[in-house]
Amino acid sequence: MMPESPIRKLVPYAEDAKKKGIKVIHLNIGQPDIKTPQVALDAIKNNTIEVLEYSRSEGSEQYREKLAAYYKNHNIDVVAKDIIITTGGSEALLFAMGSIADADDEIIIPEPFYANYNGFATASGVKIVPVISKIEDNFALPAIEEFEKLITPKTKAILICNPGNPTGYLYSKEEIEKLAQIVLKHDIFLIADEVYREFAYDGVKHYSIMEIEGLEQHAIMIDSVSKRYSMCGARIGCLVSKNKEVITTALKYAQARLSPPTYAQIASEAALETPQTYFDEVITEYVSRRDILIEELSKVPGVKVANPKGAFYCIAELPVANADDFAQWLLENFEYEGETVMVAPAAGFYSTPGLGLNQIRIAYVLEKEKIVRAVRILQEALKAYNA
Repeated sequence: MMPESPIRKLVPYAEDAKKKGIKVIHLNIGQPDIKTPQVALDAIKNNTIEVLEYSRSEGSEQYREKLAAYYKNHNIDVVAKDIIITTGGSEALLFAMGSIADADDEIIIPEPFYANYNGFATASGVKIVPVISKIEDNFALPAIEEFEKLITPKTKAILICNPGNPTGYLYSKEEIEKLAQIVLKHDIFLIADEVYREFAYDGVKHYSIMEIEGLEQHAIMIDSVSKRYSMCGARIGCLVSKNKEVITTALKYAQARLSPPTYAQIASEAALETPQTYFDEVITEYVSRRDILIEELSKVPGVKVANPKGAFYCIAELPVANADDFAQWLLENFEYEGETVMVAPAAGFYSTPGLGLNQIRIAYVLEKEKIVRAVRILQEALKAYNA
């Protein structure tokens, strides 16, 4: 059965709260409030296309050439034929799972993980095998021995998100190299969802699986313009691999859905001209938002929070028995000075039953003043809920 989204399932309750005149502060979804680069918007506004045609199934050659040049600037040596443009990173993940795994095959994923991996696996007939990372360890990579215990003849890949959604954890070069060793040893794939690559903080560099020599035939990278350029609605992502068989198989899926969106590819190609100053400013802003969020949450009695090193999410553990109930109660039965908050219960980011029941994911994609206000509301809500 296709699982529901832990992020979006509470939307009807939020809409009802708004109809009552309650202002809802959204901490539940990773929709940045950062402006989309003007160069991308102008590429659409100023376009003179008279027939909105299909593009090639693998994406326009011009865009893939420019994307390959972008990756080379990030120490990732690929060419256009190693790239398939997809309808968002979501489709790239579906293509990856479908290309390397048959029904009932297994993919090992450190949990908590991006909730839609559950949905993609269900759609692909793939079984997710979780390896647990813990808030006490800041969600660092579990010991390699824990991965080894889970590998069976049906294991086809290890999948990571780096930096992580929902944890904000940034895997170190050493952790990535450990994973590379284990996939080479067992002749399986390493899939890395790297859509947050630009959002690495505290002077730590993001290290891609595509940088590892000797891993070329085992590495599959997933990427997207959604977060990098604040272009979630463009729905443009890509699958990148130097493994020709993977690309050839994924192309069959791409052909079956005809082509990725033409206008969105034009915008995404133009976005590659975005200057580094854009990212410098965005990263500075997110770091300050993260710092104020962690500072404010640490003042709330009973709350434990992991310190994210990338992306724009964190996991917080609350003094409640069930965060799903609490999140719904926030929208149905609580307001503080006319406002409430919407959060994403974290249980939906786990596949192991019973884990994450008292955790929530917070997306710090709001202005700092709103973050401070949201945590204040959360603190008052916890008092009332536990009274």
